[in-house]
Amino acid sequence: MTSNIHASDLTEREKRLLFWASFLSLTAAGVGFAFRVAKGGEYGEALGLTQQQVGEVFGASLWPIALTMIGFSLIVDRTGYKKPMIGAFALQVISAVGISMASSYQSLYLFTICAGLGHGIIEAVINPICAAVYPKEKTKWLTILHAAWPAGMMLGTLAIIGADWGSGGLSWQVHSLWMVIPAVAYLLMYMPCKFPVDERVQAGVPYVEMLRQVGFLTAALAAFMMVYEIGNQVFQLTDWFEKPEHWFSTSAWIGIALGGAFGLAVRSMGRPLFFLMCLLMIPVATAELGTDGWIKGLMAPVLDGYDVNPAMALVFSAAIMLVLRVYAGNVLKFFSPPGLLCVSGIFSAVGLWWLAGASGPAVFVAFVLYALGQTYYWPCVLGFTSERYPRGGALTLNTVSAIGLLSAGVIGGPILGAAFDQSIHDSVVVDAPALAENASAEGGFMWMTHDKIDPSLAATYQEGLSEEDQAAVALVYSESGSAQVNAGRDVLMYAVRFPALLFLVFGIIALYFRSKGGYKPIELTEE
Repeated sequence: MTSNIHASDLTEREKRLLFWASFLSLTAAGVGFAFRVAKGGEYGEALGLTQQQVGEVFGASLWPIALTMIGFSLIVDRTGYKKPMIGAFALQVISAVGISMASSYQSLYLFTICAGLGHGIIEAVINPICAAVYPKEKTKWLTILHAAWPAGMMLGTLAIIGADWGSGGLSWQVHSLWMVIPAVAYLLMYMPCKFPVDERVQAGVPYVEMLRQVGFLTAALAAFMMVYEIGNQVFQLTDWFEKPEHWFSTSAWIGIALGGAFGLAVRSMGRPLFFLMCLLMIPVATAELGTDGWIKGLMAPVLDGYDVNPAMALVFSAAIMLVLRVYAGNVLKFFSPPGLLCVSGIFSAVGLWWLAGASGPAVFVAFVLYALGQTYYWPCVLGFTSERYPRGGALTLNTVSAIGLLSAGVIGGPILGAAFDQSIHDSVVVDAPALAENASAEGGFMWMTHDKIDPSLAATYQEGLSEEDQAAVALVYSESGSAQVNAGRDVLMYAVRFPALLFLVFGIIALYFRSKGGYKPIELTEE
């Protein structure tokens, strides 16, 4: 352990500097996310990517976060917090500059992984710091801290739109560099900071007790998802091994074996409710990050007829999230974290369902409901975990978030991309059957398969057509074609199932705590 500074040793000014440096570091990650949302279609078209590949690049910024979040949670008490944040800064800058020079799917993917690794270090540091500095109001301050995410999305999107408007249009390569600005700023703010030890360390809770909070159940889930996705990358980006036919089930068994070994080593099954919260992070991440990743493409057909850049949908959603998270303390006076999560499920499910068929002014009302719903998902789960499992220290707090971010990359982005591809294919089969016959291909995701239109095959087919026939095909298969419009609405309806599930399960959890006399945080005392 490199420091014995406690949060109580810090002045209010030192606490504020530490908090706002942490806030800005997550803002930088949000700026990078905004770039992938606003410019995903543009770099996908420039590099000849399918919609699923665009989803995979988006996922590459998320699933690596689990590696550094969980890994650094195990060692950050010994390394201290400052050195990891310097590493996070370096990874973000490498990512931004590397993406600006990417010329293929592989290079774009690899530099996007750097962004994910840097983001993971940031989360591994700032979440336990916030919990340690504000031990009496964890959910409130964690929610305010995570207002940095929508702040970054707003700043990144507005920078892209504003720069394009002022210059007549910059390349996506230039826009990838916006993340460097907040990254440099947070590094300079962190340099003079004093970092307190984790709440668990201060209370004297043994290291092995932290591991026991996770135990077999959550370790098996995390190991399965990491093995599955790391294997996918090895199979996809190299020719070292051939992908097993049943890779999904194989990786599940490997995860169970690794989790079993961990559980035996620490002699713990783990905390069942904590495990459930980790499972619920899969639909949480898909409902929030997965849908946000496609929101520009999903909102484009919905906003048809309005003189509005579809990327502004992300700014609108982020602005609502930012304001509501900053004032989370007032909202939490009326709801416990599980109760607020239940209500959030209602709003986001109704909002997405309404958006799938909305027109006219109803579009904006439905979008407000969607944005209201997703506002408190992530920070409330973190607050719940920190308040109910403080003996897990940085590990439980970061593991639940890591599984969410991992699942957004492994499941959320790709599954919506696969649904998007399938919907486009179905429309093309009906409205342009000759194109479907010549350009159809099979896509795969986990244990499932789906049909899609291969862009390269479609381009080859269209080259042989007359100008009149090319124009007819473009009415169906193009960025503004009917297939794209139908797919946008189809995927919105498909996404409704995720917040609907959250409403049901979080409602049961809220009722469980009410039957036990009400929700109460657990406070650590020095042992």
